[in-house]
Amino acid sequence: MRSRQRPANARAAADGMKLHRRTLRLAGREHTVIGLRPGTAVRFSTNLFHGTWHVLSDRHGARLLGRLLWGLAYQSRPGTLVVIDREFVTPTPFDADPGDPIVLVPAWETPFTGRAARDLKARLPLTGAPDGTVRWRTHGLDAALADEDAWWARHPGAWGWDRGRVRRTNGMVVLGPDSPTEARNWGVVAARLDPHNGHGMDYEYLGRWDHAQDGEIQVFRHFHRMVSVARRARADVLRRTDGPVEPDELRPLVWARSEEIEQRGP
Repeated sequence: MRSRQRPANARAAADGMKLHRRTLRLAGREHTVIGLRPGTAVRFSTNLFHGTWHVLSDRHGARLLGRLLWGLAYQSRPGTLVVIDREFVTPTPFDADPGDPIVLVPAWETPFTGRAARDLKARLPLTGAPDGTVRWRTHGLDAALADEDAWWARHPGAWGWDRGRVRRTNGMVVLGPDSPTEARNWGVVAARLDPHNGHGMDYEYLGRWDHAQDGEIQVFRHFHRMVSVARRARADVLRRTDGPVEPDELRPLVWARSEEIEQRGP
């Protein structure tokens, strides 16, 4: 049986947060796989929209993702991967399509080949006791968020076109910053996202431009409620005797039913 976190620690997204470490053999080589501890109170989803792979969450999720990316710049070694496993992935908040596990790869020192991706996907979800626990150090991130202008001024190399990639491979969405500087850049832009505005949403692009942006982090003020409504709407549509099964036909009906639920209730 896996031990779960104390409730007081479940939402921790601070410097030194505890993560699990496992050693897995992927593509014939040992990899250090870092993952969230069971019971961590955070949820993400993923989807493809207009040719861009999206990582979806709320403000807390964005801050935790920022910590993971920032720490990757300092704590990675060749063969390091960070996995946001299925326990922490929900259906999308739009139409309740399944979300994918998320993998953070320090592309400057960890090649993540198709074979390695297949081997990792076959091991998910990661169960059983981990090989150890690590403290994920993110020195400097809080100062960068407290005075972003000063941080960007001190790190002019963080500006410019991204060279890292965001892609989907073997059923996982992979965020691969190309350098430690880019990992810190992505960490800052993720952790600063705040949907508590007039739109109830905030976003930031990641990765290269190639007729569309590679990736995007998008956060919603009411992410969890949106997921709940989408799940219910999808179930309602699928219960219909004439309910479609093709995604392109199903999604518009789920959107319409979600709007009905939000406006009128059951």
